[in-house]
Amino acid sequence: MRLVLIGDGQSPHLLKWARALAPRVELWAISSRGFDAGFDALVPPERRLALGTTPRFEGGNAGLLQALPTVVRWLKAAQPDWLAPHYLTSHGTLAWLAVRFGGVKARIAGSAWGSDILLTPQKSRLMGWLTRRVLQACALTTSDSRHMAERMRALGAREVMTFPFGLEALPPWPEHKDDALFFANRALEALYRPERVLDAFAAIARDWPEAQLVVAHDGALRPALEARAAQPDLAGKVRFVGRLDAATQAGWYAQARWYLSLPASDSVSVSVLEAMGHGCIPILSDLPANRELVDDGHNGLILADGELPTRTRLAPLAAHADAVGAALQEWVGLHALFPDSVQTYVQRLEQISGGSQS
Repeated sequence: MRLVLIGDGQSPHLLKWARALAPRVELWAISSRGFDAGFDALVPPERRLALGTTPRFEGGNAGLLQALPTVVRWLKAAQPDWLAPHYLTSHGTLAWLAVRFGGVKARIAGSAWGSDILLTPQKSRLMGWLTRRVLQACALTTSDSRHMAERMRALGAREVMTFPFGLEALPPWPEHKDDALFFANRALEALYRPERVLDAFAAIARDWPEAQLVVAHDGALRPALEARAAQPDLAGKVRFVGRLDAATQAGWYAQARWYLSLPASDSVSVSVLEAMGHGCIPILSDLPANRELVDDGHNGLILADGELPTRTRLAPLAAHADAVGAALQEWVGLHALFPDSVQTYVQRLEQISGGSQS
């Protein structure tokens, strides 16, 4: 089965999909930008098309649509069975246009990543209409949470497979957890509310002098966050470590007892799953997808908007921290290992290809 992966070839998440798909299909790939070096071992150069555009999270991706004639010519030569676009309101639109108006003979299996369903359709009537058209054009779609899958169906999706964008393998149980170490690694951008992470940690640290927070990743808010962390209630307690490679990040997951992620909108986050897989106890914002992972007070905390945690609120979890972390890791092993999910996904594509659906 010949499948064309369409997305940002410099994204580690798309590379993760490529690693899972490469042993199971004849994999081709189109990147809106270039390709991470990891693609070299997975997709031969003659099966790759780099468009060299600069798509933006917030939209305005006209440059990507201007590449449509190039994409159509390349796809007609490739003759794929499936187009698999990731992030539906950009790469999904490209796939839909190629099939609907470009004459490309292929089915579409689109994968939603979160804001393309939870935020973008509400921005304007045009984006709502476009999202519906792309979803309706897909013979199959994937979602990483039940909450997002329901939204996709409400927007007209035909068949939705739901599985977490989970771990490629379960990490070993960490040798030592620092009971006072907190870790956060979402982008330092407004959507992820990193200022709320600092405020939440400050509330905990007020009664916990040993508490420390490590903040990974980068973004536009970093200077303001560093200024906030220099204030008296946080001075000397917060360390910014920037973007991390996978091995270094795994090291922080392994050390940290607690994990903070407090975005305004999210589906099931791969970062949260990674933290759980390393036995970190999550402290999350009150979003439907987060409640699919965490039972408040039993295996983590869910913070209502405006709520600040305290050391006292963490105490019951801290008293059984190793048992809680082990249960979280076990859940990931049972429900969120990515290769197993992709195997089921490929089997469903084969079933559709062999049937009368189109």
